[in-house]
Amino acid sequence: MEDSPVADDSKAGKLHQQKAAQAPVSGTRPDQGEAPVADYEIPAAAHPTKAGHEANAGAPPAHAHIPAPPTAEAKYLHPVLAQPPEALTGLRLEARAKVAAGVTAVIKSMQFSWGEDGVGRGTKALLGLNQKDGFDCSSCAWPDPDEHRSVAEFCENGAKATASDADDKAAGPEFFAQHSLAELSRMTDRDQNNAGRLTHPLVKRPGGTHYEPISWPDAFQVVADELNALASPDEAVFYTSGKVPNEPAFLFQLFVRQFGTNNLPDCSNMCHESSGSALSPTLGLGKGSVTLNDFYEAEVILIIGQNPGTNHPRMLSALQKAKRNGAKIISVNPLLEAGLNHFKNPQDFMNPLRALGALLGDGTPITDVFLQVRVDGDMAVLRGIMKHLLEAEKLNPGQVLDQAFIGEFTTGYDAVVETLHNTSWEDIEEISGLSRAQLLEAANLLAHKQKIITCWAMGVTQQRQGVQTIQEIVNLHLLKGAIGKPGAGTCPVRGHSNVQGDRTMGIWERMHAPFLDALDKEFAFKSPRKDGFDVVESLKMMNAGKTKVYFSLGGNLLAAGPDTEFIAEGMRKQKLTVFVGTKLNRGHLVTGETSLLLPCFAHVDIDRQKSGHQMTSCENSMGVVSQNKGILVPLAGEMLSEVAIISGVAIATLGPDRTNVADWVAMTENYDVIRDHIARVIPGFEKFNEGLRQPGGFYLPNGPRERKFTTANGKANFTATTLEKYPLEPGQLVMMTVRSHDQFNTTIYEYNDRYRGIHNERRVLFMHPADMAERGLKAKDLLDITSHYEGEQRTVEKFVAVPYEIPKGNVAAYFPEANPLVPITSVAKVSNTPTSKYVVVTVVPAKVGAAPQAQKQRAEAVPA
Repeated sequence: MEDSPVADDSKAGKLHQQKAAQAPVSGTRPDQGEAPVADYEIPAAAHPTKAGHEANAGAPPAHAHIPAPPTAEAKYLHPVLAQPPEALTGLRLEARAKVAAGVTAVIKSMQFSWGEDGVGRGTKALLGLNQKDGFDCSSCAWPDPDEHRSVAEFCENGAKATASDADDKAAGPEFFAQHSLAELSRMTDRDQNNAGRLTHPLVKRPGGTHYEPISWPDAFQVVADELNALASPDEAVFYTSGKVPNEPAFLFQLFVRQFGTNNLPDCSNMCHESSGSALSPTLGLGKGSVTLNDFYEAEVILIIGQNPGTNHPRMLSALQKAKRNGAKIISVNPLLEAGLNHFKNPQDFMNPLRALGALLGDGTPITDVFLQVRVDGDMAVLRGIMKHLLEAEKLNPGQVLDQAFIGEFTTGYDAVVETLHNTSWEDIEEISGLSRAQLLEAANLLAHKQKIITCWAMGVTQQRQGVQTIQEIVNLHLLKGAIGKPGAGTCPVRGHSNVQGDRTMGIWERMHAPFLDALDKEFAFKSPRKDGFDVVESLKMMNAGKTKVYFSLGGNLLAAGPDTEFIAEGMRKQKLTVFVGTKLNRGHLVTGETSLLLPCFAHVDIDRQKSGHQMTSCENSMGVVSQNKGILVPLAGEMLSEVAIISGVAIATLGPDRTNVADWVAMTENYDVIRDHIARVIPGFEKFNEGLRQPGGFYLPNGPRERKFTTANGKANFTATTLEKYPLEPGQLVMMTVRSHDQFNTTIYEYNDRYRGIHNERRVLFMHPADMAERGLKAKDLLDITSHYEGEQRTVEKFVAVPYEIPKGNVAAYFPEANPLVPITSVAKVSNTPTSKYVVVTVVPAKVGAAPQAQKQRAEAVPA
């Protein structure tokens, strides 16, 4: 590979001079190289426990009781609303859809894209989406095909995300001059997002009620002054969204560590932290082990706690192809989602042989066996399936379990067998809500198959025993030898576009020593070794007044995190809050004493620096790193790239005494320089610039994919877990939070959820008809919801009851509206992930009335 442009300015931007190998051929399993050290393998002696971190810093430890913040009363206490407004928008109910995608998805994609961006700009954006020479979708991290890609290589939600990013409306200084923060907070989350792209840097001064313009140099200096005034670098928290590409993510963690802290919480802490915590000690790598091509060879695919039709729609194309190749699919979920039922592939409308059938037929049936599990009952489902497999192996020795694989590659088999024998069918049926016969039907599909893939998402990771449930998934795969071979392996389906890549780049509060040693050597400094705080720990610290600066590189932690009013209280205690983003969200409005709102480019925007048109990169759910190169001219204004913003903050804060200013300038002028640094720090990126210019990018090393298990003992480890029962009090229900079809993460595009039959409303609670009847509720009745945890209560008001096909005793509501009910201290074991998929609640008819006079007076006395 050529020298970096930092060594020869004449080479800057001349991309055609880079030579590239051929992209992996579809259907092959490319060489993965040597697996890197496990990214979650943390020596306990060198890294104190999370509880120790919190206690040493003076924040409440993990086991401490924390009083519930006011939730229902908060709207009277603070003029800037942390929760979405309670005004209802007019619910219209229809029957649940039984087919995902189809013509409707195409029409909705076009309507949204052209409505947001105009026909020309919108069409151009869609044609470049997920193409090898285009830009990466800013929504989910589902992989693109290695070889052929269609003209329309996107789904409905990808089209919505792209249209939102490419919005041709501007929310500039005039918009913020017209609306105070209090007024903006009374807009719905949809209307905030639809206000337009942020175009100018803005500041809210102490005591101010509005954001107002500020120059970039002054904004950088505000950050520098506040950071440098801290008594300790650990008084600052630096949060990262999974939308951030690799290059700015690497720079962000570099700046934070040069500043002197490992306080790098990110959205992974709230989604797939449980996956990494389970996979690394068992398989050696906290990532999945399959490629997209493995789906086409799989014999059985399990989908657990995931709704691909809404959250990862392009996955349905892979499932359709797998079905056409003969695969069977088992779906485990409390709700039978449309995407788990039937799928009409929009691509079929362009195929003359399939167009008529796609138009008039029911589409491809997806699920062969549907297990409608109780919320939080997935672990019992897996136990039951494995218990059946053990019994089948006993009757057919050597024909059900892969004894050769178990003997050569694994440890801990006997302990798991004993655990399965000691687990009663009564407990399995009670916890799962499924019968022994139903679980046998699933086990029979698996019994004589070894090409098995298991997919899961936040329906598993956000349970109390999310880590242990994923360890049971691994146990199942080890019993069957279903890993490290074509058509088989583990598949945690990541949410945001680069949430997996951000972790690879070092966005983690507990990075392992080899990464930090390599970083120190590359940049000639000594990075801090004391572990930082994850999201939950950071929020506790902020709420306890132990931090003074909160810096967010993208994202909306207020709406994504648990216990909304607890987060808001912590934000208000900060001296400075900094929000880097593309569009307005509610999290930008609940601020510290001073607040900065800094506009950055989106994936779709052309990023021109001194060396020319820049590209960044993202890592998808299956470890493929590919380019992201914007194709639209940014709106007029003063937006900067994330790289330029981070570099500006780093130079202003650290100065020439604590960093190499010239290197920050070089990295901003040409992103190849960043990638050269990454190539020398992170295993698997040795030829980063060259690999990124290959059509389709390159695969990162993956030990489990090649049966190289980089665990402490070099084996794949079975795990004997404990199946716990959690009794409820009379009248209590278990709630899970879900997304609507017209949202991605915390971004709300519309008020509809057409697959579930919901139109023009988000404040709904899905309930079993029998549970409604027991409480005297009818469809569309208003109700209040109260969560119960450790003797504390949190209440949200004015939700609409919706009868639905959900297990009795379970209810579901959308986030962020239901997030105030999730206690900050209710977290998954080991991973510390908030338990948004297990919230104990009671439901009563709504108490709709006027605010108490004392609360009204208090609210009026609080400045906006």
